[in-house]
Amino acid sequence: MNALFPPVRPEIEHTLAPLGADVVPERALPLMQRLWQRGALRRGIILVLLVLVWEVAARFADNDLLLPSFSQTARAFADGLSSGELPAKAAISITLLLQGYALGIVAAFGLTALAVSTQLGRDLLATLTAMFNPLPAIALLPLALLWFGLGKASLIFVLVHSVLWPLALATYSGFQGVPDTLRMAGRNYGLGGLRYVLLLLVPSALPAILAGLRIGWAFAWRTLIAAELFFGASSGRGGLGWYIFQNRNELYTDRVFAGLVTVILIGLLVETLVFDTLARVTVRRWGMQR
Repeated sequence: MNALFPPVRPEIEHTLAPLGADVVPERALPLMQRLWQRGALRRGIILVLLVLVWEVAARFADNDLLLPSFSQTARAFADGLSSGELPAKAAISITLLLQGYALGIVAAFGLTALAVSTQLGRDLLATLTAMFNPLPAIALLPLALLWFGLGKASLIFVLVHSVLWPLALATYSGFQGVPDTLRMAGRNYGLGGLRYVLLLLVPSALPAILAGLRIGWAFAWRTLIAAELFFGASSGRGGLGWYIFQNRNELYTDRVFAGLVTVILIGLLVETLVFDTLARVTVRRWGMQR
């Protein structure tokens, strides 16, 4: 009988704690930890440390002609700002950069759109990038001067070369990473041609495109400064590169460093205000990138 009717286990009732009683209240992080989590503060600390190292090295060298101190460079930078010379030179450089950068973006997207549309376009992109991407843009400046003469067209030509190939490679790599299921979904909705590229491939490959835009900007900015050193010496005028070249010839090393600091500051501002902001409101907000 016991085998057929085993004893019933007594019911056990557990008394639950009130809702929220076992929840540990959140504690605010200490002030130092909250400040350290801010990327701008960490970068600022790195910059301050670099300035201190610079000042110590300059005082140790004790040669203003070879290495001016940070304080001397700051005075030269302030004098250049107050006289309007540095802003005028920076405006010339940025204007040329924007023109070449925009043309390079248009050419890169046109070449990439052709590559994702036809087999001939893919072969053309692979061949051209293999030929011209390893070629330094500044090496084309002598030819550009022969073809376009002493004018801004020569600088714009080398800027387009410096932007076109890295951006085209990054964009095409991003397009290749788009999943096949997403491609088929776009085809089912009737997307094709330019609409297929703009409405499906570009949003899906946006992280790679932004990376290509960053690389293209960096290549274009340093190519422009290097080209202006040569171009300014040839034409007698130019932007920040010519400012650096001229003051180097006159042995104003503090002004040379002031020009270099201006180049660096413009680069930091563009990276922070343009590319970081663009990434924050697009790919990071959409969860495509951390």
